[in-house]
Order: sequence, then structure tokens, then C-alpha cells
Amino acid sequence: MAKQQVTSEAVSSPSGHFSQAIATQARGRLLFLSGMTARLPDGTVTGAGDIDAQTRRVCDNMKNLVEAAGGAMEDIVRVDVFVRNIEHFTAIHRVRREYFPSPPPASTLLEVSKMVHPDMLIEINAIAVIQDM
Repeated sequence: MAKQQVTSEAVSSPSGHFSQAIATQARGRLLFLSGMTARLPDGTVTGAGDIDAQTRRVCDNMKNLVEAAGGAMEDIVRVDVFVRNIEHFTAIHRVRREYFPSPPPASTLLEVSKMVHPDMLIEINAIAVIQDM
């Protein structure tokens, strides 16, 4: 799938690993990923207190779902990130660089006060456009 990063000099440059906007042909299938957390297959939460470990697990969970649908991480065009501590911004984007090739997806990041489990530090939902074979 060809993604095109869209930028404008009239808008400030991103401070993390994300695009201001992404354009893509809408041919194929849309995949909507629910909020992924740092849960392992057995339902336990991994990486308590460790934003790097939790971000990696979240990205691995997204990768597994996208691949199960016949796609890849580069097919993700949009993510919404919810964190318990906005101070983790730099660490989260450091891990995201490992998973999202350029151009990275468009993104929103918000700090929230609580998640469904007290050990969770991050949750990410996503939209991918997967080309039909």
C-alpha cells in the first residue's frame, strides 16, 4: 500500500514519530484495531511500571492482529495513543520508531487518569488499510 506523508509549512512539525497527515488510496480493506494494551495472551499485564516494555507489547499485539488480517505495520495509517503519564512521550516514540516505518501513521496522544487495569500505562487503537491480494 502506498502511503503519502502530507505536510504543510503552515503547521508545526511533529515532535514525535508521527505524521501530520497521511494520504492513501482507499482500495482494500479497512482494519479497525480496538485499544491494544500490554496484555499477554493469557490476559495478564506485562511490564508493570515499565513504559518501554508496555509500549513494545502493545505494538506487538497490533502487529499480530494486522498480520492476522493479511497486512503489515506499514499498513497502519492512524493511531490514537492513551497514556497515564505524558512524561513518557519520548520513550513511547523511541519504541514506535522500531515498529512504524516512515512515513509513520497520523497520531493523537492523550494523557488519561485511569485505565481498565491499574498496571496499564498505555493503550493504542489503530486503523489500517490492507490491500487485497
